[in-house]
Amino acid sequence: MKVRQLIMQSMIIAGLSFASTWNVDSANAKVAFTVKGPFGTVKGTFTGLKAAIQFDDKNLAGSSVKASIDAGTVSTGVGLRNHHLKSEEQWLNTGKYPQITFQSKKIEKAANGFKAIGDLTLKGVTKPVEIPFTFTPNGGGGEFKGQFTIKREDYNVGKAGGSTGDMITITLEIPVKK
Repeated sequence: MKVRQLIMQSMIIAGLSFASTWNVDSANAKVAFTVKGPFGTVKGTFTGLKAAIQFDDKNLAGSSVKASIDAGTVSTGVGLRNHHLKSEEQWLNTGKYPQITFQSKKIEKAANGFKAIGDLTLKGVTKPVEIPFTFTPNGGGGEFKGQFTIKREDYNVGKAGGSTGDMITITLEIPVKK
């Protein structure tokens, strides 16, 4: 019986060790968001993505993502809006909540690619999310692309109700290299 357990543990460890390590090209990574505002859709970006990505489409059990971004890099193209997003408690308050993070719990095959299931932490609030994504390999590199939505009030962003839309759409385009 112990031999069987040892063999099973060895197979699990071996399977976990074969997922490829991908290094993010942070300078070219795109983390964007959109949300409906009182005068139309507000678009914005974050920069400086840091991530540890283990991914192999043939070994999803050994795949994982741990990512963070500096909330203070938020940019909407409007200086006053950026200031409000960074400094006000009802928005991001980046002095108090400097990082936005995601930690996957598992990665699964999906109808149109894959999905990372894990926890998103924003303004000190952690909630489960599913991020559908695709991966396109290109030689020794590739690109992850995904899009998901969150309910802003779940993360205490903005006033309850208010003139800002309820849902924030986040779009990811992340070039990587081995």
